[in-house]
Parts: sequence; structure tokens; C-alpha cells
Amino acid sequence: MKFKIYFSLSLLIVALSFAQEKKAVKPKFNQELATSLGADQYGMKAYTIVMLTTGSAKIEDKAKMSEIMKGHMTNIGKLADEGKIIVAGPFLEKNKENYRGMFIFNTKSKEEAEQWVKTDPAVKAGVFSYELLPWYGSAALPLYVKHHQEITKENP
Repeated sequence: MKFKIYFSLSLLIVALSFAQEKKAVKPKFNQELATSLGADQYGMKAYTIVMLTTGSAKIEDKAKMSEIMKGHMTNIGKLADEGKIIVAGPFLEKNKENYRGMFIFNTKSKEEAEQWVKTDPAVKAGVFSYELLPWYGSAALPLYVKHHQEITKENP
């Protein structure tokens, strides 16, 4: 009886080990996809992060502020449709740096990123200021936008 239990336990351990090894199989490298995304040998590439900060403008008129923020959201959508912005979103808590939100632009050029961020009506109005930071991340990051649209019921 002990032998049967040990043998069954050994088979279970072997089966679990095989299942774990199977999960660890690396997907086949896709050169065409890597090239189309601009990936380096590590599957990475350079981007520019824009940290939106509280600007100097104090707009009390709620209708004006609503119009500016609607333009801000429309501009984000336009830049996303053009493949320029691949991540955008607000921070959910106040922080000591006064960061309000961030963009990740699909460019390594800080100058190009600055041109794009200056198209934002909230930046133009002084509601937001910004900091530009070079960043190195997965070249596959732009692919999430397609899937985000598949899971979005409403746009803000």
C-alpha cells in the first residue's frame, strides 16, 4: 500500500513538473512583428513620457473649464488615432509633485513629443504644464490600444 501511495505521489509530482515546464515554453520569436514595432534585440524601444502637472491658470468659469477638458479628451483621441500617443490617463490621488496625469508618446524625440503635447487645449490654456522624460519600454506597448477599444463601452 505504501508503495502505491508513493508511486502515485511521484506520478503527480512528475505531471505537475511537466505542466509547469509546458507553461514556461517561450513563444516563437516573430521578426516581422518586432520590425514593425521598431523593437531592438530585447523587444524594447524608446518612448517619451509626458508628466502633466498643475498649470498656472486658475479658471473659475465651469463652462469654460468643461470646454477645455472636452478639447483635452478629443485631442488625446486624435493623437491616439494617429499612433502618436499610446498611453494616457489621470492619476487617482494627489501627490507631492502635483502630477495630474501622464502620456506616453510613441517617439524618442523630446522635441516631437513637445510639439504634440502643445496641441492639447488644456496645456494651451495653462490648466496643465508638463515635464518630458525619455523612457525605455516594451515595443509591444502600442498594441494595447487596439485591445482597449475592444473592452470600452463608453468614452469619458
